[in-house]
Amino acid sequence: MNTALNTALNTANASPDPLNALTISARVAALGLTLEPAAAPAANYVSFVQDGHLLYISGQIARRDNAVPYAGQLGADVTEADGIEAARLCALGVVAQIAAATGDRLERVARVVKLGVFVASAPGFSRQSVVANGASDLIVDIFGDAGRHARSAVGVAMLPAGSAVEVDAVVALREL
Repeated sequence: MNTALNTALNTANASPDPLNALTISARVAALGLTLEPAAAPAANYVSFVQDGHLLYISGQIARRDNAVPYAGQLGADVTEADGIEAARLCALGVVAQIAAATGDRLERVARVVKLGVFVASAPGFSRQSVVANGASDLIVDIFGDAGRHARSAVGVAMLPAGSAVEVDAVVALREL
């Protein structure tokens, strides 16, 4: 664990699970990451839907400063390392939507149930699961054991705005 995260956890109240004493934004910042505001829907859909205890997050593409930094297909014009970073950015977009849906309350997240990771892939590219690990690893870093999830990693021809990766999620929430 890094020093900033240790400091944040030590200053969190002495709850049985100090991770949950932080806000989602504080947890992300403690990991040295930046959580951008949740992206608005780009078409006729909503960013998230809560049904009972389940929160469904619409697909999030890789964005940084309202731009798509990793566009194209893995195995053609996007490297595997860039694909992994794109998946991390998508996961941060998912986290931003969770924060928007929960009022930034990390303790509401009981479990990240499932991630769907879509990788724009050139013919012959078969390492979608490696790219998807960028999203999975980030979710576990942020949510700890509650972030361990089921996952699909699927190769597709193209994604919205030319993004190399898109990630959607299903999250179980606690009633508070």
